Amino acid sequence: MEAFSGRAGARPVLTCLGNGVEASGVIVCKWLLLRRSYIRRLKNNALTCLFAVVALSAARVENAHSAAAYAAMVVDGHTGKILYSRQGDAIRYPASLTKIMTLFLLFDQMEAGKFKGDSRLTVSRTASKQAPSKLGLKPGQTIRVHDAIRALVTKSANDVAVVIAENIGGTEANFAKLMTAKARAIGMKKTVFKNASGLPNKQQVTTARDMITLANRLMFDHPERYKYFSHKHFSYRGKKYRNHNRLLFDYKGTDGIKTGYIRASGFNLVANVRRGNKHLIAVVFGGKTSKRRNAAMRSILNKSLPKATAQLPRKYQKKKQYVVASASSKPLEFKTAVRAPAPVSEPPAQGSARGAASAKPVTAPPRPRIRDTGERPQRKGGGFHIQVGAYVNRNDALERLAAIQSKAGDVIKGYAPVTTALVEPKRSLYRARFAGFTRRTTAASTCSQLKRRAITCVVMSAE
Repeated sequence: MEAFSGRAGARPVLTCLGNGVEASGVIVCKWLLLRRSYIRRLKNNALTCLFAVVALSAARVENAHSAAAYAAMVVDGHTGKILYSRQGDAIRYPASLTKIMTLFLLFDQMEAGKFKGDSRLTVSRTASKQAPSKLGLKPGQTIRVHDAIRALVTKSANDVAVVIAENIGGTEANFAKLMTAKARAIGMKKTVFKNASGLPNKQQVTTARDMITLANRLMFDHPERYKYFSHKHFSYRGKKYRNHNRLLFDYKGTDGIKTGYIRASGFNLVANVRRGNKHLIAVVFGGKTSKRRNAAMRSILNKSLPKATAQLPRKYQKKKQYVVASASSKPLEFKTAVRAPAPVSEPPAQGSARGAASAKPVTAPPRPRIRDTGERPQRKGGGFHIQVGAYVNRNDALERLAAIQSKAGDVIKGYAPVTTALVEPKRSLYRARFAGFTRRTTAASTCSQLKRRAITCVVMSAE
């Protein structure tokens, strides 16, 4: 190598340039004199390019992940027909949609008389340490069931979710097992729960199909308590919280139900919309932002509304309680495990212009005859009932009772079919029940026998 000598402040750099190629094709590398400042600029430019490449690669991976995380489905709430589906059976992370099931189990406990709205739930140290979003509860404090429900619906408080789980299941892990068992019982085939809040857990998964099944079943089993999901605000200890579900504020007909977000899932939303005698249940997974998620939800709802059933056909009145059918060559539909009349759907207000324009007079069917298939006299007394549904029309409630007596008369024999009215400001509900159980254990055993015959029921305290 030749001896090098050069100007002060310059360094020799070995470079192989295009003009250093000889005719023989051999690349000739030459020593060039470059100032130190120029070398630093070259290094900085090289680092800048390297960072740009890394950032671009990361962005591509994130975009690919976001695209893969997207899933959506819209179902006609009257007929169970799928109106829109994209990746409806793909495994996704539920995030805070998990809290829908947490509340479902709490509602079950309330129906069974184990908790009331003013019951107090105790806060543990574990619950208080949950990651935000949370209310900031302290160990040893208590919170009313009524406040706990609204905190989950509006604030999506993770500490409150664990409080509910521990007060019902003893530990959150035990409660998660109850959640998964409930999921299987109502037809959520691919869902697994590992916690009550939806905080990250790789084993906690679901699908769009399963989430719509959950929402529909929640409305069917707990029509009176479903109204919690329409609360727009929640005040607790001097602070006011706004519901994260913005569709409640700006999409006409929305009455619930829940949002969710973790990094692995993106922004999720389950929505329930009732508009002009039409009923849609929809879910979106994997939104890149809450605004884009909401925009996607509005878009698929707008596309699905014209295709939705405006008035419940008579032939579908026994197929309201459904789970999503498996994929097949035929159009996907939700099919029922229990043949039941259509429960709770809020009709348009009497005298409204919209109601008068869209509603057609429907002749009420004759009241079905309630048959006593038991050998013993029917018993109406007792402190417990078995509820098998809740309906706007009393004839539907009576029809449901008659159908169960016909299908499972040997199980329910001797217990009186009754309807109990629940009057609310905007509507009245008729709950179909079998009465005469003096012990909760007897009622629970009978209800279990009905469930084995695919008849949904829940034990309730007599009123």
